[in-house]
Amino acid sequence: MTISQITILCILAALFAFLVWGRFRYDIVAFSALIVCVVAGLIPAADAFSGFGHPATVTVAFILILSRGLAASGATDIIAKAISPTTATTPSHIGSLAGIGALLSAFMNNVGTLGLLMPVALATGRRAKRAASLLLMPLSFGCILGGLMTLIGTPPNIIVANYRGQVMGEGFSMFDFTPVGLAVATVGVIFISVIGWRLVPSRGSDSDRADFFEIANYLTEARVGEESKAIGKSAREAEELAPDYDVQIVGLVRAERRVHAPRWLETIRAGDVLLIEAASDELNRYVSELGLELIDSQGGLKILDEIEDGQLVEAVCVPHSMLEGRSVADLGLARAQGINLLAVSRQGRPYRGRLRSFRFRAGDVLLLHGVQQVLADFISRNECLPLRERRLNFGNSARPLAAVGIFAGAIILASLGLLSVTTALGLAAVLMLVSRILPLRDLYDSVDWPVIILLGALIPVGGAIESTGTSQLIADWILTATVGFAPWVVIAVILTVTMTVSDILNNAATAVVMAPIAFSVAQELGVNPDPFLMAVAVGASCAFLTPIGHQNNALIMGAGGYRFGDYWRLGLPLEILIVLVSVPVIMWAWPL
Repeated sequence: MTISQITILCILAALFAFLVWGRFRYDIVAFSALIVCVVAGLIPAADAFSGFGHPATVTVAFILILSRGLAASGATDIIAKAISPTTATTPSHIGSLAGIGALLSAFMNNVGTLGLLMPVALATGRRAKRAASLLLMPLSFGCILGGLMTLIGTPPNIIVANYRGQVMGEGFSMFDFTPVGLAVATVGVIFISVIGWRLVPSRGSDSDRADFFEIANYLTEARVGEESKAIGKSAREAEELAPDYDVQIVGLVRAERRVHAPRWLETIRAGDVLLIEAASDELNRYVSELGLELIDSQGGLKILDEIEDGQLVEAVCVPHSMLEGRSVADLGLARAQGINLLAVSRQGRPYRGRLRSFRFRAGDVLLLHGVQQVLADFISRNECLPLRERRLNFGNSARPLAAVGIFAGAIILASLGLLSVTTALGLAAVLMLVSRILPLRDLYDSVDWPVIILLGALIPVGGAIESTGTSQLIADWILTATVGFAPWVVIAVILTVTMTVSDILNNAATAVVMAPIAFSVAQELGVNPDPFLMAVAVGASCAFLTPIGHQNNALIMGAGGYRFGDYWRLGLPLEILIVLVSVPVIMWAWPL
């Protein structure tokens, strides 16, 4: 091995280690790897940031924008409503969710598709008295499988297609992925619907999972007595009278006037009714210390819902949201934004600690209370997903036919070769903005910037893997391990290795690393590299064993109450099935 190969392998090992550790965001880790490669002389300084203008990076950004536009138009909601009549049996319920998720994900970002269908799954699950854990994992896996079917369905397909263009002069086209992707998605969805869902753990009884939060356990009404210490104090001052207790006053009712989030402007008087959020073990002590009188705790939700302009919404913190790693105190929710965090559920269990010091993680389910527009802006700005809305509308529901027409037009132009995929999607994004289907304020919010940074940073790193001969070196190792075996066995090995790596790394990063290796293996064997590249595209997207391998898996963890070890129960047989189905179809569609 040369010094350059040893260096790039060390950088890759460190990259893998930091990404698996998860202490730092993956975009920061990837960008750091890029800078180290430039400093080490593995990437020319002039090419250091070429990845940010790479067609794969730009195409992913456009897909994210168009996915937001389709959601804002209400077009996807029309399809989602078709699920309701299919909830009579568990297999048909899961089959419709996973099937529609797969269909939408073929043309949309699969994380966006999951975000659209999660509220539908939860609402239909409540009506059918089915646990959320039985529905969300099949839905997530269905959305991932659907992305395999087209060029724009998932970032690995775009990366592999563009890599083929670099090394062979022409990339994969829009529907080159369809024969393999359609077969895998169809068999996968059928397996999940008929057999797979039975392997998913059910967290709690159906009735227990009907709601994420039992409101009465968190919100309590208390009347201010004549001798109460709270008289003459603001709500915030009343909270600080007992600083050792985690208590928040979220509402005040005086006669017929109801006040929203009374922080400073209102002073508490005798006879006022306070709506208090507190852990049950601290509530009685706080009430006793301040001289308050408990009323009926079952009435908490009713009063909160009637407070002036008040709305309740449940939302999930997505991976790499602006909330991740920050505490409630850091955000100043009630003080600066007029939003009350009433409860938190983590991995399906209500959080009963001190909310002021609570730090958000991906998958946390939040119960928020505030003014409608403030809540909508907060959720959009911090990249959360609403799970169940209470009189709160996040969609525009305008011009769904126009949105679908613009998107379909772009697909047709790209498929006929009249425009490149990137240009066609860019044109569609402009048309959605000009026609106001997608509000201008949502343009930049719709782009998952950590993914863009990841791609822009790792594409040059992938080039360094190839230019230093490291991809050829790793290919030789694979060939040595599979010497004497038929090419289809080597393809199966490439697919399995890629799937394994994708279970612990971001799928886009996996495609960037594995595509050059697969191409080098094919060259050494002297065969058509297309089936090897297709194996990388399939394997990079099929991350079903862990919640960290794909953003979809992290999103459902809190809402479904899953544990880290739950995913392999359905994921492992699904991945084995994918290998058994995809290898013969790859060999048929892309002969050696």
